[in-house]
Amino acid sequence: MSDIAQTPQPPYYAVIFTSERTEGGHGYVEMADEMVELASLQSGFLGVESAREGVGITVSYWDSLEAIHKWKQNERHVVAQRKGMSEWYSKYKTRICKVERDYGYEAAHE
Repeated sequence: MSDIAQTPQPPYYAVIFTSERTEGGHGYVEMADEMVELASLQSGFLGVESAREGVGITVSYWDSLEAIHKWKQNERHVVAQRKGMSEWYSKYKTRICKVERDYGYEAAHE
């Protein structure tokens, strides 16, 4: 299974969440896993990609700005946001972008 999200033809939206973590786990990994699972159940969710090597970057894909707004206000997501500010992140930045074009490459596998 690929770690690259399978998104539809543009346009669609990307939420880019970039963060620097504090020391210690404090339940972060479990909550992050829960958020991915919960987001995948939300109307308008298209996929997610995430990487952490010092700076963490998570990009989630959505079919509309309304879907992003509803996700931001999801009750459990609000709990995670608050814990992020109080326990998990020393800083973060969220960017919301409209994807107007995408392209890619995948090597042939034998």
